[in-house]
Amino acid sequence: MADVEQQQNIYSNLILLNLKTNKEKIILREKRHFEAPNWSRDNDYLIINSNGLLEKISLNGNFLETIDTHFAINCNNDHLLSFDGKTLAISHNDTSVAEKDNSRIFILPAEGGIPQLITKNFPSYLHGISPDGTTFIYTAKRNEKWNIYSINSSDKIEYQLTDGALLDDGPEFSYDGNWIYFNSHRTNRMHLYRMKPDGSKQEQLTDDDYDNWFPHPSPDNKTIVYISYLKDQKGLHPFGQDVKLRQMDLETKEIKDLTPVFYGGQGSINVPSWSPDGEWIAYVKYEKI
Repeated sequence: MADVEQQQNIYSNLILLNLKTNKEKIILREKRHFEAPNWSRDNDYLIINSNGLLEKISLNGNFLETIDTHFAINCNNDHLLSFDGKTLAISHNDTSVAEKDNSRIFILPAEGGIPQLITKNFPSYLHGISPDGTTFIYTAKRNEKWNIYSINSSDKIEYQLTDGALLDDGPEFSYDGNWIYFNSHRTNRMHLYRMKPDGSKQEQLTDDDYDNWFPHPSPDNKTIVYISYLKDQKGLHPFGQDVKLRQMDLETKEIKDLTPVFYGGQGSINVPSWSPDGEWIAYVKYEKI
């Protein structure tokens, strides 16, 4: 409830950050709550979600259209485009399911259309698609535990990739398909990890005093950009906290700050948001009114 009240009294800023110059530009600032920008694969537009719907925004910040998602009008902030740009995958809070936590994963054409169900089980929160477009990876609650799963679009058989007592979340494929990056609370502090697509060779990447979430690998597979909470969030990723964006070099493990501390968190950079050329990141910063 606190998050809902906070989100009603804010400005949302859609920001493009140049990773070469470290300069950023605000392309959209509105007195409403929107979240989670995706960058289109053809470099034409961004996708954001607001009030359960997905909107296309030009790179100049102009509203282009609301994507037709048919019955899926309760989209949450877990959405992304396939690597070829043809398919839009969404997590939709499916009210046809008589449960409170009812997110399921659907796909539809990138230009809009009738969603097709991918995950029968719920809750399922989408985070990644394999480069060949066949495998979806997501966070799901099964047997009262939150772990990472994969599913193939053809047979729709669910495979469990992690098996922890504490939350594993935010899985995302590298552009070469060799790794899945994710965050985990397995040490009682949220840190970043990676593993092979079958769940093997799990490796911890961060070990500092931040709460680190949502690693997004770069198109050249050399770095990840992620969001860090300054304070321990006890395994949660709430809205309206002090956060900053950071970047890790995957060869040297060197980490640098990309932004100063800002008011954000949930919704700032939940989903893949690199530009196709790897020069920019899109994210959302909020302002209290």
